[in-house]
Amino acid sequence: MILPIVAYGDPVLKQKAKEITKDYPNLKDLIANMHETMYKAFGLGIAAPQIGLAIRMFIVDTSPFAEDEALGDEERAFLETFKHVFINPTILEESGDEWAFNEGCLSIPDVREDVFRKPKIKIEFYDVDFKKHTMELDGLAARVVQHEYDHIEGVLFTDKLSALKKRLIKSKLANISKGKVSIDYRMRFPNQKKKR
Repeated sequence: MILPIVAYGDPVLKQKAKEITKDYPNLKDLIANMHETMYKAFGLGIAAPQIGLAIRMFIVDTSPFAEDEALGDEERAFLETFKHVFINPTILEESGDEWAFNEGCLSIPDVREDVFRKPKIKIEFYDVDFKKHTMELDGLAARVVQHEYDHIEGVLFTDKLSALKKRLIKSKLANISKGKVSIDYRMRFPNQKKKR
């Protein structure tokens, strides 16, 4: 089932999400719905707060990056198959010199900006069967995971921008929260007047 994606301005996007247990209701159905929602919106990842749930879970599928001809064969092959569910994750370390990459977000359509992040991470998480894993990632896979991880911490990529960049996109963000944006996937807007 395709779920509406929560738009910028909704308080759930600014909450620190809570951990879940393996008996979380309908977990596998929820994950399937998140995948369907992400693919319909042509996303590389989606976090539970983006569908209105303040829980520590996100999914990623970096296969669209594998089409980038500038990548080496090894990185392309890795990105092609990097598809994971992260439950109750913790980033244990981030390392390397920060690098910029142009990011966007399904909750903030039509806004893209360069964001600086460390290139390498080590993350601990549970999979869908609640088996614990530790994984080291770098490059684009690390960046997608960091972006989604920020969502469960109540952080948006726009929070990482300079004061000047934030001022320049302020009216765009206000319009998104009011539903004044053209998108081709379902969204839930916080400031829309309720129909009686």
